[in-house]
Amino acid sequence: EEVMKLHIVNRAPDAGRAVEQALSAMAAEDRLLLIEDGVQGALPSLVDEFASIEGRLYALHEDLEARGLMNRHDERVEVVDVEGFVTLTEQAERTLSWY
Repeated sequence: EEVMKLHIVNRAPDAGRAVEQALSAMAAEDRLLLIEDGVQGALPSLVDEFASIEGRLYALHEDLEARGLMNRHDERVEVVDVEGFVTLTEQAERTLSWY
């Protein structure tokens, strides 16, 4: 049985190596959630960093909204609210945070 891990990134793709490290640690069934400043990665100009995990990329609604990025994110990013975040963590066997 495939075990899904949820990787959480709170840094923008251009700030440090968190995105790079998370992506290299991901298995085929894993998912990645962008939170805090990480939601900048959902913008069309930066989302190509995540091309390898298309369909498995999420961003937190509240953090997009707080940064004025709601409705500016790329359509390939699935936006979840806090409840959706909880659901993702419940579906995952493990949650890993990348800073």
